[in-house]
Amino acid sequence: MASVNVLDVAGKAKGEVELDEAVFGIQPNVPVMHQAVTAQLAARRSGTQSTKTRSEVRGGGRKPYKQKGTGNARQGSTRAPHWKGGGVALGPKPRSYAQRTPKKMVRLALHSALSDRAAAGKVLVLDSWGWETPKTKDAVAALKALSIDGRALVVVQRSEVAVARSFRNLQHVQVMEVGELNAYDVLCSDVVVFTTATLPVAEPIGKTARRAAALDGDGATVEEAAPAPAAKKAPAKNAAAKAPAPVEEDESTTDEPAAEAAAAAEAPAADEPAAAADEAPYGPGSHAPLEDDEQPEGFPIKGNADSMLFHLPGSRFYNQTKAEVWFATEADAEAAGFSLPASQQAEHDEADQDDAEQDEEES
Repeated sequence: MASVNVLDVAGKAKGEVELDEAVFGIQPNVPVMHQAVTAQLAARRSGTQSTKTRSEVRGGGRKPYKQKGTGNARQGSTRAPHWKGGGVALGPKPRSYAQRTPKKMVRLALHSALSDRAAAGKVLVLDSWGWETPKTKDAVAALKALSIDGRALVVVQRSEVAVARSFRNLQHVQVMEVGELNAYDVLCSDVVVFTTATLPVAEPIGKTARRAAALDGDGATVEEAAPAPAAKKAPAKNAAAKAPAPVEEDESTTDEPAAEAAAAAEAPAADEPAAAADEAPYGPGSHAPLEDDEQPEGFPIKGNADSMLFHLPGSRFYNQTKAEVWFATEADAEAAGFSLPASQQAEHDEADQDDAEQDEEES
């Protein structure tokens, strides 16, 4: 990694600073710099040029002479492009000359330009300017002390107003804020002057920048530090099938035939809750799907466990939905945590309102 001396305004060395290798030590990419500079110059064009076509030129609305009998070529208007005073064919019109340049290419062009100036020893670093009031005399003296000849680019912070005003009257000096630094202005300058506060360093962009911003103090990302989302509640039938039955060990010596007889007596009692859970996976009023996918008797409402929605008979998606659970009533489905789709909810509310109005009329 290259290092340069840190100077003061009088040109005396105050120490050294390491230049970022990714910014000042890469191989300059000339094609990328050319494309970035071309795009920047194209974006400066106002694009306000405009010419008038034959329809925009004043006059020419009447046929100049009759079609036949004059010996001349037939003409329909005196404002055609081949006439004097006529419109312009295929002339320029207002348009934008801006070119889209990827951010990574703009960054590479800037780093290539800075690396070229650093390789030639044309990058200077100052500790600070230290001016409280703007004076052009101080700026001229500083350039002389730093032995700067030719065009110079002075990079300042936004708060350094006195420095910017001190160099403002010098034609061969360009003052620029650190956020406006670009490849074109670097290439147009013979010497680039930074301070330790404005010296650029490589910054990640795109996905790398978002990942770096997500890192916390321990090096773990926010996603890793955040608690894991709660697992989706499994149906009771799966929980009953997966949960092993607790086994209690008796330390006392028992008779094996007697233990087998007791286990055989308890087995039917243990199977009854599991069978009930299989038949009603979401509590009372629910029924598990049958093997032949037919509707269980008394359970007309279909439920979908993935979307937690239930569909009523005759609704739009009733025939298209494969029932993962059946419900007897809407109240049973809502008690299990299921809800109607938004489209069906509006229709259902309208139907309930019509029924309520009809009941009021009858009463």
